[in-house]
Amino acid sequence: MSEIDYKRRQLLVAGGMAVGACLLPGTAFSSPYKASGSDKASGAHKAISARTLSLCNIHTREDLETQYFDGKIYIRQELQRINHICRDFRRNEVAHMDRRLFDAITEIQEGLGHKGQVRIISGYRSPETNSALQKNGGVAKKSYHMKGQAIDFNLEGVPLSKVRNAALELRLGGVGYYPSSGFIHIDTGPVRRW
Repeated sequence: MSEIDYKRRQLLVAGGMAVGACLLPGTAFSSPYKASGSDKASGAHKAISARTLSLCNIHTREDLETQYFDGKIYIRQELQRINHICRDFRRNEVAHMDRRLFDAITEIQEGLGHKGQVRIISGYRSPETNSALQKNGGVAKKSYHMKGQAIDFNLEGVPLSKVRNAALELRLGGVGYYPSSGFIHIDTGPVRRW
C-alpha cells in the first residue's frame, strides 16, 4: 500500500469516528480543556476529569453543589438542576442552558485555582423579561440569554479583571466586562468582547 493510500485510509477512519461521535450526544469526545504544553510536546492526551461546580443564584439565594460531568458523560439530571438554578427567576421559567458555559466556568476556575462559589447574576432570560430589562438600558434586544447561551457571574473572592482575562483566553464566544455591576458575561455566540 502506498503512503498516499495509507494516509487516505487514516483520514477516512478518522472521519468515520467523528461521524460516530456526533451520533452519541451524551458522550464527551471533545472538551474545551486544552492540553498542557508538555502533553502537546509528547503527543500524550490529557485525561478528561470530572467537572464539578458550586453555584449560588444571588437573587433566589439558592445554592447547588453538582458534578455534572463524570469524566465520560454529562449527567442529565445534574444539568437539569443547573438549568433550574439558572432559570429566569422573575417568571420562574427554566430553559435548556448551553453546557459549554459550565465547561468554560469550570476551566476558568481551574486556571485561577478557584475552589469557591460561582455567583450567578443572570442565566436564562425569557423574551418578556429581556424586553422589560431593555427599558433600563444595557440589555441587548437579541440577547443570548434568551437562548440559554449566556450567563453573567462572578467568582467569590476573585478580582473581576482576573475572571475576565481568563474568560478571554478561552475564546469561547462573547465576553462582557461590567466592573461597576460586579460581573462578567460569557456567551457561546461569536467571539467578541466589550
